[in-house]
Amino acid sequence: MSYAAKTSSIVRNKLVTKVHLRRITRDNFRECLELQVDDSQKGLVATTAQSLAEAYVDSNLVPLAVYDAAACGYDQPNVPMVGFTMYEIVAGVGFIVRLMIDCKYQRKGYGRATMVEVIRRIKLCPDVEIIATSYRKKNEIAAKLYQSLGFALWDIEWAKSHPTEIYVKLRE
Repeated sequence: MSYAAKTSSIVRNKLVTKVHLRRITRDNFRECLELQVDDSQKGLVATTAQSLAEAYVDSNLVPLAVYDAAACGYDQPNVPMVGFTMYEIVAGVGFIVRLMIDCKYQRKGYGRATMVEVIRRIKLCPDVEIIATSYRKKNEIAAKLYQSLGFALWDIEWAKSHPTEIYVKLRE
């Protein structure tokens, strides 16, 4: 089976990208630190170094490496890491804290595929009543992605103390 056939399928004439998420380990830590967003996105997304530092001190955070689905089944991935995501589950909320796709792999469907997979995983947790995320007001790409996935503005009191962020939750 070809690489393209393994990682994508045709659905209604659209290419659907699939991802494989893995824990950050000693084996992939450095590769994760090398992930970079496009220059136009700097300041809109935290670096992986900042995210990993936050996860180190907060055991509620779940940092994950994003790979193309072709990495599934291999102890050592045979494809490069394409991105990073992180979520937490607190007080009934599954909150997607980070989504970052390396600039070399953007506009290939990995961001959407990662969100779909993280949402799927969070829905498996019985304590979760709300799935939410946030993005910087200037991040139009994130706004469009989250809206297309079914997220809508989340009017929650504590979010008002974060004037540069837009908080959204998944519609039920």
